[in-house]
Amino acid sequence: MKLHRVLQSQGFGSRKGCIARVRAGAVAVNGVVCDDPDAEVDPDGLELTLDGVTWPYREKAYVLMHKPAGYECSHHPSHHPSVFALLPPELVVRGLQCVGRLDQDTTGLLLFSDDGQFIHRMISPKKGVAKVYCAVCAEPVSDATLDALRAGVRLSDEPAPIAALACARLDAHTLRLTLAEGKYHQVRRMVAAAGNHVDRLHREAVGDFALPADLPPGAWRWLDAGDLKRLEQPWRSATS
Repeated sequence: MKLHRVLQSQGFGSRKGCIARVRAGAVAVNGVVCDDPDAEVDPDGLELTLDGVTWPYREKAYVLMHKPAGYECSHHPSHHPSVFALLPPELVVRGLQCVGRLDQDTTGLLLFSDDGQFIHRMISPKKGVAKVYCAVCAEPVSDATLDALRAGVRLSDEPAPIAALACARLDAHTLRLTLAEGKYHQVRRMVAAAGNHVDRLHREAVGDFALPADLPPGAWRWLDAGDLKRLEQPWRSATS
């Protein structure tokens, strides 16, 4: 694969721009500067260095972020900054999309990818990939609220009641809710239908993959093969 094509596939600019960067001696291949944009390189195990930053070649990009509050999951935000502003421009240029969305006030685990099949698998209710949320409620969490969420509540735009896969009270005002889908404002609407109100919402996990404790709000990192496997694990109840 020609070097300039590799650079373009990784989001480093247009064909013309990538050729110019190589000819200017600004690109190193596995630690060695290369000024020939037509040089053939093997993508397997390839590391590119541009502007002092090393980028391992990735045919598809899989990224996680600890989403902070006050950011919209949109390339064209309306009232708040975009989560894409927290990612390197190279990732944005190569076409990363949010894997499901978190509303502007919700924090926690947010995934990005340019792999359409992966995105579909992660967000399709038929795939059974669980999303785990921690919700701090305005009123104390009653047994009746928990029972309603487990049994299923009616939302105005849904033909049938929607039930949580699991629901547990963590303290007087906090519950953990596990869902198989990610409908618009689903957690907030379900809790409201069960007689309470969500003040703060945080996504803790997707599948068997939990937000890393050492990843601060606004930070991102690549997902590795082990992470991807845990993400796609179907939900299993504590009794299964």
